[in-house]
Amino acid sequence: MSEYLSLLMFPALIGFIFLGLQISFAMMLSAAVFGYLVFEDVVAYQLLSKIEETASNSVLAAVPLFIFMGAMLEKSGIAERLFHAIHLWTKRLPGGIGVGTILLGTIFAAASGVVGATEAVIGLLAIPIMLKHQYDKRLLSGVICSSGSLGTAIPPSITVIVLGPVAGVSVGQLFNGLLIPGLLMAGLFILYVILIAYFKPAMAPSGTDTGPQITLSEKLKVTVTALLPAAALIFTVLGTILLGLATPTEASACGAVGAVLLSILYRSCSLSVLWESVLRTVNISAMILMIVMAGNMFAGIFFATGGMGTVQSLLLDSDLSRYSVLAMILGIAFIAGFLLDMMSVVLIIIPVAMPIVRLLGFDDIWFCVAFLVILQTSYLTPPLAPSIFYLRAISPASITLKHMYAGVIPFIGIQIVVLVAILAIPELATWLPKKLSTANW
Repeated sequence: MSEYLSLLMFPALIGFIFLGLQISFAMMLSAAVFGYLVFEDVVAYQLLSKIEETASNSVLAAVPLFIFMGAMLEKSGIAERLFHAIHLWTKRLPGGIGVGTILLGTIFAAASGVVGATEAVIGLLAIPIMLKHQYDKRLLSGVICSSGSLGTAIPPSITVIVLGPVAGVSVGQLFNGLLIPGLLMAGLFILYVILIAYFKPAMAPSGTDTGPQITLSEKLKVTVTALLPAAALIFTVLGTILLGLATPTEASACGAVGAVLLSILYRSCSLSVLWESVLRTVNISAMILMIVMAGNMFAGIFFATGGMGTVQSLLLDSDLSRYSVLAMILGIAFIAGFLLDMMSVVLIIIPVAMPIVRLLGFDDIWFCVAFLVILQTSYLTPPLAPSIFYLRAISPASITLKHMYAGVIPFIGIQIVVLVAILAIPELATWLPKKLSTANW
């Protein structure tokens, strides 16, 4: 009977969230209530063991370090330097400001991995310039939301660092598998902006360059001083992980130190910058790690009460094809992305889905990459899109929700195209991990 009782944990969780409980507390309460109904007092030991398991997970040490790295790049003004350097080279392209914004999103995602932080930084830098050049507010909204969402699809993604241990998959291998789809998505975003600006110039006016003319040597100087140090920092983090030279935790530590050294190099490091970066790191890390701990409690009780076996038997005895089961899992993840944040979706669905995925014979890396693209798509999809709520918080009143909802639709379509490509051509996600795992460095 307990295995069927455990299935009620999901509607109970949704009910607690709608009653106003924070997601982490809703998961802990659901785990405690259903665990007590089945195991009585023993549930306390089970929940405490999950706290210890989360606290002793060395991979999760990378989370605050990556967050600190991104916070330092933002607070010290390095991100603003990057945007200026990129804009110098893209401003003559159709939709050049939009192209530069997406490129900044790609670079900042590769240096931070935190979705909300990426969108906030990009929005604060790009919105005033795009409004000044009279960009269509729908296109503006879509560009900011989509480029901010690249923090999920471009490694090192914080979501991947959480997903890897839960799925029983190497975080480094997941980073390898995510790189090509993530860059493909960013490339398609840029192509869309260029095409829409070329065929509908009123949506992305190029404007007139009223500032002083900058020579090629000056452009190169700005590029060398702004882009190359950031590129070196990204290689220190991402390159060492992809080449197998460092673990994600080691690379994140190098990235955090590198961000501080860069801020010192640019003479923008101060006690106030360090303090603000530390505060931001503590706030975001506490939120993420609390959700991870609560998710482990929820999943642990669900497994212990036999819920996993029940779900497996229901799906495998349903006479559905293995691709239909896969579509059902991804569909549930997409719907869950409307209601919960990414970490919660990972911690609730992945422990249930991964054993089924393996039983059906699908590749672990391939499924996890497709799962992450689905999460990123739900992150953009109205009406409950978190990306739109982030944009609403940093945009002026002239940019309405109607502009935002309309603006993200084409970019959602691009994400679906990337998802279909991953499902149809698994090598997009599996080729690079296999290539790098067999290389002798």
